[in-house]
Amino acid sequence: MPLLVSLGMFSCQGQNTKFAMNNTPSTNPLLCDIETGLCETPAASAKGQSPQSPKPVQILYFTDPICSSCWGIEPQLRRLKLEYGTQIDIEYRMGGLLPSWEVYNSGNISKPSDVAHHWDEVSLHYDMPIDGDVWLEDPLPSSYPPSIAFKAAQMQDEKKAIQFLRRIREMVFLEKKNITRWEHLENAAKQVGLDAAKMKSDFEGKAQQLFQADMDLARSLGVRSFPTMIFSDADQQKLVLKGVRPYEQFEQTLLAIFPEALKSAYDQSPEALFKLYPTLTTKEFSVLAGVSRAQAEQTLRNLLEQKKLEQFTSKNGVLWRKAQ
Repeated sequence: MPLLVSLGMFSCQGQNTKFAMNNTPSTNPLLCDIETGLCETPAASAKGQSPQSPKPVQILYFTDPICSSCWGIEPQLRRLKLEYGTQIDIEYRMGGLLPSWEVYNSGNISKPSDVAHHWDEVSLHYDMPIDGDVWLEDPLPSSYPPSIAFKAAQMQDEKKAIQFLRRIREMVFLEKKNITRWEHLENAAKQVGLDAAKMKSDFEGKAQQLFQADMDLARSLGVRSFPTMIFSDADQQKLVLKGVRPYEQFEQTLLAIFPEALKSAYDQSPEALFKLYPTLTTKEFSVLAGVSRAQAEQTLRNLLEQKKLEQFTSKNGVLWRKAQ
């Protein structure tokens, strides 16, 4: 009999509804709780199961391009891929966090300007750079367009789609760009090597159906908060990990469902890490290099002085990239 256990801590709240900018759902469209680390949708009551994977462990990852808690787990997720990538298959699914601002309730976040302060708070809490001023300067009306763009990217290339998702997150969290605007989505697509013209065609067509299918799957599995990661094995036993948690809990969840999982060693040098990941935050470098936050900061500053790295400085932190 399948085992389904939920482990939850930090996440973002939103809604699963059909893609329509004029929908009128009745709950708060964007509430990411710092204390729980979750962005959450209304409750659903159906059952379902994830697709089979050729690797021992399949992970269904429900996320959203503007989910601040999902940005908060990037260091842990990247390390999990490096240490256990040969034994896990991570399938990215979109959750539909913010349909629109046309309706909202009187919760802690009821309008775009409320998100500005919230994002500044979670940036400090997660030690990941986030500039909330985008919600004051050019607020996003919905998270659906970038979510659909991600599905269009997936139709071309899964690996490049994940790079695309990373790039648009950098745009919105650090560069204060409204990623519902096609010009930014197009630029991100070109930067990661996607065919932007094909992506637009798919964005206007089948990708919308794929996005709706993701939200339907989330509903069927009872997923209403992001990030949610559902670990499952060949026997369809499941463990559910929700929210922002220390890396050790990601690892423990994997080992609980697949005790035979073996950790792979990887090169933790700055050269190797920046070759694998073109951009890293200070927190990410600290987690991946296995050094303290202070050591990471010093190493990165030294590489900057040696002109081996460049930095993009946002209001609440730095993004490091290999020098061109």
